[in-house]
Amino acid sequence: QVQLVESGGGLVQPGGSLRLSCAASGFTLKYYAIGWFRQAPGKEREGVSCISSSDGSTLYADSVKGRFTISRDNAKNTVYLQMNSLKPEDTAVYYCAAEPVPCPIATSVVDYWGQGTQVTVSS
Repeated sequence: QVQLVESGGGLVQPGGSLRLSCAASGFTLKYYAIGWFRQAPGKEREGVSCISSSDGSTLYADSVKGRFTISRDNAKNTVYLQMNSLKPEDTAVYYCAAEPVPCPIATSVVDYWGQGTQVTVSS
């Protein structure tokens, strides 16, 4: 059974850090581009970051560039999103997706979404 499980979210103060994990089962992540997305209340889901399957190159939304880092551990079949210098506007449910396409991954092509993990940045 193909499954992606996001974890690592929580409540953090502005300026704090979190590391999200995206663990795959039923398939091998390293053959797919992996994207992190987020959806805030009342807003559309947006792409945050992407890591390619071919050369590990990465992309970031302008709003997170310099603060977030995406990485993959193929041995653990897991992709991470290290989030530093968090801001209240980063508050959202974060999702990961795996697709056999180049980065960036458009939300319209994602066939499967996990349950997401809530990130709340608040004092």
